[in-house]
Amino acid sequence: MKKKTIEDYVENLYDLQKEKKLVHTNDVANLLNINPASVTEIFQKLSNEGYVNYQKYGGVTLTKKGKKLAISTRNRHEKLKEFLILLGIDNKIAEKDACEMEHILHKKTMDTVIKFVEVVNQCDVTPFWLDRLKSYVKTGNLKECPPELVKICSKYNKN
Repeated sequence: MKKKTIEDYVENLYDLQKEKKLVHTNDVANLLNINPASVTEIFQKLSNEGYVNYQKYGGVTLTKKGKKLAISTRNRHEKLKEFLILLGIDNKIAEKDACEMEHILHKKTMDTVIKFVEVVNQCDVTPFWLDRLKSYVKTGNLKECPPELVKICSKYNKN
């Protein structure tokens, strides 16, 4: 079974399991707009790989392994979405892209993105360069960097 499929399913199961303890085939089929028989097949495969506890006609719950993977995937997803929004990407597009990116980025890249988001979020004020980027993304017009900002950047560039 593909890594992306596993991660997507356990992430969705994690979200559904917050609402109800036991997730049924129809819950997932309705969420993903797919055939319940396809969900049953996936549940069986996830069970065989140790991600869920599955009982036919009874539904599924995540195992410790499944919950750990779901939380990790959810965290990557949220940080990537936040990163994209910081760059000025529309919320809906950021959500969709984060869902794709969470499965393909190298661990080092993902770790760096997470650190970037944490550094930016630690600032009490939005960094000026981030405002400039958002403006450029929004308007397509990159204005010349103001001399006072060049001076400040030059000061930090010496360190």
